[in-house]
Amino acid sequence: MGLLTGKTAIITGASRGIGKSIALLFAKEGADVAYTDIVEDDNFKALEKELTNMGVKAKGYVSDASSFTGSQETVDQIVKDFGRVDALINNAGITRDNLLMRMTEDQWDLVMTVNLKSIFNMTKAVQRTMLKQRSGSVVNMSSVVGVGGNAGQSNYSASKAGIIGFTKSIAKELGSRNIRCNAIAPGFIVTEMTDQLPEEVVKGWYEKIPLKRGGTSEEVAKVTLFLASDLSSYVSGQTINVCGAMQT
Repeated sequence: MGLLTGKTAIITGASRGIGKSIALLFAKEGADVAYTDIVEDDNFKALEKELTNMGVKAKGYVSDASSFTGSQETVDQIVKDFGRVDALINNAGITRDNLLMRMTEDQWDLVMTVNLKSIFNMTKAVQRTMLKQRSGSVVNMSSVVGVGGNAGQSNYSASKAGIIGFTKSIAKELGSRNIRCNAIAPGFIVTEMTDQLPEEVVKGWYEKIPLKRGGTSEEVAKVTLFLASDLSSYVSGQTINVCGAMQT
């Protein structure tokens, strides 16, 4: 369909899982793709070739989104290489789950830095370019845990809830310059990470989900495409749950 033809997207944490699915779908829809990850492993290297073979311009950047200076330097280089930024997909994130009584300060600080501060860093870094263009779409990856909470994930939940508040604020702050900002709250999504869970744990999750299955990274990517494209030209400041009615 070419929903993103002529546009450039930045996707953080794109070497695998949801981020990779977003990158592949965006390329299929005609976007040039700049993607980042913190490690230059085989997945990172292979993605650039896979995207380029789809007929778009693509380049990977080794970058730590939780670093303020590093984020600015990376975005500056992307703008130099690609000329513009039409969509920023803040997808990078980690978990360090533990009950509050056992959670360490380091576990709290690391999750807040990687999950929440990274979104501040990257959004601030692209702001100047989008303001000059008087257009842009920022999509932040939150979680249903950020909407409804979850025992044993107070750090993760707090970081993802913070993303929603940040999203709403940026939508109001930058809306007058035709810059939109939305969040996605995935539920139980089947990825390489969930494949490592015991079968009984996965079955327990499925029983809580009205659709009785886990979502796919491709299903999250489709909602991301909607928010990054002109299909959602009057949608801003919203959080869309992609969770099979797990959180309503």
